[in-house]
Amino acid sequence: MSKKASASAVAGQQPKKPGRFQRAAIFEHLGPGLITGAADDDPSGIATYSQAGAQFGMNMLWTMIVTYPLMTTVQAISARIGRVTGRGLAANMSRIFPRWIVMTLVALLFVANTINIGADLVAMGAAAELILGRGAHLATVVFALLSLGLQMFIPYDRYVRYLKWLTLALFAYVAVVFAVEIDWGEVFARTVMPELAWTAGVVTMVVAIFGTTISPYLFFWQSSAEVEEEKANDAAKPLKEKPGQAKAELRRIHWDTYAGMAFSNLIAFFIVLTTAVTLHASGHTEIHTAAQAAEALRPIAGEFAFILFSLGIIGTGLLAVPVLAGSAAYAISEARGWKMGLAHMPHEAVGFYTVLGLAVLLGLTVDYSPIDPIDALFWSAVVNGVISVPLLAAMMIVVSRRREMGRFVANIPQRVIGWATTLIMGAASIAMFALR
Repeated sequence: MSKKASASAVAGQQPKKPGRFQRAAIFEHLGPGLITGAADDDPSGIATYSQAGAQFGMNMLWTMIVTYPLMTTVQAISARIGRVTGRGLAANMSRIFPRWIVMTLVALLFVANTINIGADLVAMGAAAELILGRGAHLATVVFALLSLGLQMFIPYDRYVRYLKWLTLALFAYVAVVFAVEIDWGEVFARTVMPELAWTAGVVTMVVAIFGTTISPYLFFWQSSAEVEEEKANDAAKPLKEKPGQAKAELRRIHWDTYAGMAFSNLIAFFIVLTTAVTLHASGHTEIHTAAQAAEALRPIAGEFAFILFSLGIIGTGLLAVPVLAGSAAYAISEARGWKMGLAHMPHEAVGFYTVLGLAVLLGLTVDYSPIDPIDALFWSAVVNGVISVPLLAAMMIVVSRRREMGRFVANIPQRVIGWATTLIMGAASIAMFALR
C-alpha cells in the first residue's frame, strides 16, 4: 500500500460526512504544530514538571507563561523554513555551514534523542506496571516495538492521524486537577507573583524546565513534518516556488503552532499544579520520575487521579517516542543526502529507517543497562542544552537569508524573539554546568 497521502487528506479538506460532528473542521487542520507541542510533554517532561510542582509548589507555574512565546516563535520559524524551502532544517544548514559542523550537531542530537527515548520507554513500562501490578520490562519492549512498527508499516496519512488522537491522552492531566480541591485564587497569585528565593536549586529547576520545553529534536521534527505535508499534497509546492500559496500556508502554520504550543504549556501547567496541590502540599517533595509521581498520587488524590496520571504517561510516551526517533532520522538523512520520509516504505528509504530503528532499539537498552534513568535524563538535557544554542543560531541565520527563504524571511518580531531565545538558552546551558 502506498504511503503517499492524498492532497485532500493531508490538507484536511476531506468531504464532510452527513450527521457527523464538525470535529474535523478544526482538528483536521492542526498537524505538525499540534503533534510537536504534545510530544514536548513526554514522560521525561512529565517527570520534570512533577519535580517542579512537588519541590516548589505553585511557585513554578510562571515558567509556563514565560516559555510560551519563546517556544512558539522557535517552532514557527522551524516550520516556516521547511514549508518555504521544501527542505528540512538539517538540509538547509548543510547549504550554509561546513559539513563537519552539521554532522557533529546531528550526531549529538541522535545521542540525546536515544537517551531520551530510553528514559521515556522505561517510564512507560513503569507506568504500565503500576496499573497492571507487574511486567515493566515486557511492557517496555512492547511499547518500543509498537512505536517502531507504526512508523515503519502504517501509511503516513493514517499514522499522522493516530498521532493526533494520541494527543488527547494529555487531557488526563487536566482531569486530575478536577479530582482534587484547588484554591484558584492562590493559583493566580502564585503564577503572577511567585514566592521564590533564587537558590541554586531554583535556578537548576528553571533551567530544566526551559531545556524540556525548548528542545532541539522538536525543531527538526516540525520542519521535516512540514516538508512531508507538502510532498504528500500534489497541489502543494515549496512557497519559494509557488508564492501564491504563502498566505494560506503561513496562516495555517501560525495557528497550528500557536495552538500546539498552547496545548503543550497548558498540559505542563496542569501537571505542575496537580503535583503542587497534592504532593507538595502533603510533604512529598522528592519525586524523580513520572511513575513515582503517579504512585505518590494514589493515597493523596485517590485511585482515579492515579490511573489518569499513569495512563497519561503511556499515551504521551507513544506520541513522543516516534517524534524523538523521527527527528533524529530526518536530521541525519538530510545531512547525508539520503532518501527519507515516512511517506516511503522501509525498503525505499533504507538509511532513514535504519537510523529510526537504531534510535528506538538503542534507547530500549537503557532498560537493561546499569544506567540510572534519572542520570540518563540529566545527560540528555545537558546535550540538548548545549546543542540548542548553535542550532537556534543556525535556524536564525537560515530564516534571515533571502538566498534560502526568498521574500519569506522571518519578520522582525520573530527575529527579535528568536535571537532572545538563543541568548536565554545559552545562559541556561552555562547555568546548567555551573550549578552541577
